[in-house]
Amino acid sequence: MRLIEPTMAYDAQIQDFRQEYLAYGGSMDGSSSLRKYDRTQDWLDQLEPLTSQYIYVREADDKVVGIIQIRHRFNAFLEKYAGHIGYCVRPSERRKGYASQMLALVLPECARLGINDVLVCCYADNEASRRTIVRNGGIYESTVQEPSSQSWIERYWIHLPQ
Repeated sequence: MRLIEPTMAYDAQIQDFRQEYLAYGGSMDGSSSLRKYDRTQDWLDQLEPLTSQYIYVREADDKVVGIIQIRHRFNAFLEKYAGHIGYCVRPSERRKGYASQMLALVLPECARLGINDVLVCCYADNEASRRTIVRNGGIYESTVQEPSSQSWIERYWIHLPQ
């Protein structure tokens, strides 16, 4: 397994990932709005300069099984409801530990960026994501309600060594 920056070399895989998510109906967190883009190049062109975007690729078959993003700086929404990291795993590849592996692999990049206190959030009813965060050192801070969706969001901090 490896995290790599997305490129057009993974065009078909990225679009296959997107189509599976659209059929599943999930939120595709951490994908920088991939759901909106029929063309991978359009998605790549809109990636924010203050984020680090990665695809998680299974080397055995070169399959994109997840997407993860580091947000270098906060706006008001990210600071309260989303945090530094967003991630998602392809629905057909869940329950295999990929989310925990992705998060573990991206934390050293956070440290390189100077983000030593990493905020990671999840929906309060997402037990799998909660376990992923806690497995990677997440310490629960609070639960807040996101006003537009009325969803309850749990906030966790992962403190990295400096």
